Amino acid sequence: MASSELKLRALEPDDIDLLYLWENSPEMWRYGYSQAPLSRQQIWTYIREYDSNPLSAGQLRLMIDAVDTTVGAVDLYDVDVLNRRAMVGIMIAGTHRRKGYASRALSIVGEYCRDNLGLFQLGAMVGADNEPSLELFKKAGFLETALLRSWFRCGTRYCDVVVFQRFLNGIINA
Repeated sequence: MASSELKLRALEPDDIDLLYLWENSPEMWRYGYSQAPLSRQQIWTYIREYDSNPLSAGQLRLMIDAVDTTVGAVDLYDVDVLNRRAMVGIMIAGTHRRKGYASRALSIVGEYCRDNLGLFQLGAMVGADNEPSLELFKKAGFLETALLRSWFRCGTRYCDVVVFQRFLNGIINA
């Protein structure tokens, strides 16, 4: 899956060091679902046993490559074959942010979901205080459809979450 100098690709064993760094960054824990460090062995096992069929596994992780470097990852999760939808999350490594990689990756993954997986829509949950991600999803054609109050635990307090949807065929009620 490619768009000019950007491509999405499957996980490779060589990705262990990057995943280890990203998954163990407390900065990333705030907006993710993991709050504990992962070992290299856990990541190796994850890559080795990874089922890359999102329709049966219910998830898909793709690495985002720009020219000759990996700049981030995009995840499809809660893939629902019956209702033809999935949730999407994206992470761009710090030094590669604000260069347009995330919006291009969301465009590519949207086309892939529509054309190859037959999905009707993608959803995303973004911390209400995560201004860069809120801006990203709006720019990528996602509609803000709900606000979930106190949805994520953020240390000793709770944070609101904005729910986004993107209809991949452009039609809301098909």
